[in-house]
Amino acid sequence: MELDNGKIIHDLCKKLWPINRSITGDGVRKTLQIIQNELPGLTINEVPTGTQCFDWKVPKEWNIKNAYIIDPTGCKIIDLKDNNLHVVGYSIPIKKVMTLSELQCHLHSLPDQPNAIPYVTSYYKESWGFCLSDNQRQSLVEGQYKVCIDSELTDGYLTYGELIVPGKRKEEILLSTYVCHPSMANNELSGPTVTTYISKWIQSQPREYTYRILFLPETIGSICYISKNLMHLKKYVVAGYVLTCIGDDRAYSYLPSRSGNTLSDKVAKHIFENMYSDVICYTYLDRGSDERQYCSPGVDLPVASLMRSKYLEYPEYHSSLDDLELVTPSGLFGGYNMTKSIIESLECNKSYKPSQLCEPQLGKRNLYPNLSTPKTTKLVENRMNLLAYADGVVDLIDIANILKVCILDLHSEAIILEEAGLLIEC
Repeated sequence: MELDNGKIIHDLCKKLWPINRSITGDGVRKTLQIIQNELPGLTINEVPTGTQCFDWKVPKEWNIKNAYIIDPTGCKIIDLKDNNLHVVGYSIPIKKVMTLSELQCHLHSLPDQPNAIPYVTSYYKESWGFCLSDNQRQSLVEGQYKVCIDSELTDGYLTYGELIVPGKRKEEILLSTYVCHPSMANNELSGPTVTTYISKWIQSQPREYTYRILFLPETIGSICYISKNLMHLKKYVVAGYVLTCIGDDRAYSYLPSRSGNTLSDKVAKHIFENMYSDVICYTYLDRGSDERQYCSPGVDLPVASLMRSKYLEYPEYHSSLDDLELVTPSGLFGGYNMTKSIIESLECNKSYKPSQLCEPQLGKRNLYPNLSTPKTTKLVENRMNLLAYADGVVDLIDIANILKVCILDLHSEAIILEEAGLLIEC
């Protein structure tokens, strides 16, 4: 499956945009059901409230029906129906009348971004609150305010999606993204939508590796999943990536695994160095998403993060400014293509050894120019260099790095030489 632009990915963002997601609840279920329509093989799994996951427990399930504030004149000045960010995530139910000074203790705004509504949560301590632009907050007048949050916290489930795409090998590539933020486009929707279409592409191709693709609530979801599958993951996962913040038109970003020298790191760095000029490379000290869990000591999975504008590093982050105009079809398509190139590189990264000793006679196989000149021999330089380095130990990406060429180009030469019987895959 090939996409000629990112409009189809952007359309999926639009479809998911109105859903009020959190780390649990019906919003996550609805989101995963829509993704499941695109990926019929996706299984939706639920883990009960109270389940122990290492040092964490699955929290109560949170759902919200309505929330608003009515000012002293009787006007509804904040309404959840207008923007999902208006209510602090996981707010407990409340219905009361209070003064402005009492209400101010439960209001959140961004003075340095006066037109933006912030994104605020309180998952593990009972609280409640509203978020609004600082301009609106400064306009509030003294008097009595009617406050209502119609929510519920009940014993329920944490919900996540899992797609297994079998390959020739049992070794796995892990792709992970999160589905827990309400109405934010780059920080939330770009990850699962790009991952959805990458998954469709993976399913359409012959595959060396098996793919384990996860759509999880951030942090508690990955911790829960690891706690249930740790031994399998440690045995089979050879590379992996968290896909997040991957849909705007700014620079590409990469955050390495904790060790920084895994196959995931090697391949991602190679693609960025050979195919992109505007890449920001972070260190593991800049971590902040689910790579924290996959790479934590004792888990030690080879997982890095692929992004465009990294979380925390762009001005619209965690606010209403992170909207469907910030995320564009071209930005999403760029994120898709970057991820696709990295996966293609993983798939073609093999070790080869020669079928015979010394340099083979390429001319009799029509693999060398009939007339040997500096110009014609340059055309087969990569072919000759590949033969010189392919020793059954050094893999294709290491040879590509030595030659300062892209592995995807070098792989084409490897196929030619393999078909001619001059290289043998190890």
